[in-house]
Amino acid sequence: MSDTITPRTSDQALTERLTHARYPRSNAYDARWVVENQMGPNALWLLEWLAPALGLDALPPGARVLDLGCGRAMTSVFLAREFHAQVTAADLWIAADDNARRIAEAGFADRVLPVHTEAHDLPFAEASFDAIVSVDAYQYFGTNDLYLPTLTRLLKPGGRVGIVVPALREEIDGVEPPEHLKQWWEPDYWCFHSPGWWRRHWTRSGAVEVETADWLEDGWRDWLLWCEVVAEESPEEFHRTMARQVAEMVRADEGRALGFVRVVGRRL
Repeated sequence: MSDTITPRTSDQALTERLTHARYPRSNAYDARWVVENQMGPNALWLLEWLAPALGLDALPPGARVLDLGCGRAMTSVFLAREFHAQVTAADLWIAADDNARRIAEAGFADRVLPVHTEAHDLPFAEASFDAIVSVDAYQYFGTNDLYLPTLTRLLKPGGRVGIVVPALREEIDGVEPPEHLKQWWEPDYWCFHSPGWWRRHWTRSGAVEVETADWLEDGWRDWLLWCEVVAEESPEEFHRTMARQVAEMVRADEGRALGFVRVVGRRL
């Protein structure tokens, strides 16, 4: 196991703060490494929640997995290490060379291939993948009614696609956010939807049989804890500032409206 993703004794307090009973696999990763490479909510926690619904443990060693919107490739390393997958780490915002360095440092250059691409321009052949994963990214492009059928052509027949996204407990009527969230609400947040919305959206596509569309109970607490840590520990001012703002919003909401949804569909 690479030293890059093994907890460091000097960061023991941070490790203890982020050790979570619900995410035993994620607990094995160096908390400082996760903080330094985060780009939003704790992606390893969210992927670990997604994994059983997606059936990742049932995939054969060497199964091909597309990690769509992988960010700094932490989730790709997790997929390779925990599930022995051959991972294509696709992202628009992070250069492939940057992710290649991080992947090599983690010891998985032979099992994770970084690709710089946009979600609507995926350069892969039909039926290339056994599974597709997207953590805290799909909401930016996947609310389009026509997107899922174009994505699932990359899956082998019977293969599964699974996502975790920031979400709303219930859909919002009208054009105004909840009163208690107005001071933080950004237009981008209208891409947040409820479990029922996601189930209907995917079912209507005709591309998949929806197997799971559910809510992470007390997910807001995980989100708040993570934001508080990032606000204190991130080496990047942008991320510290963003984490403080999101923490204020999540703390004010207390799970009334905001949280996370996971959705899993099997290609028809």
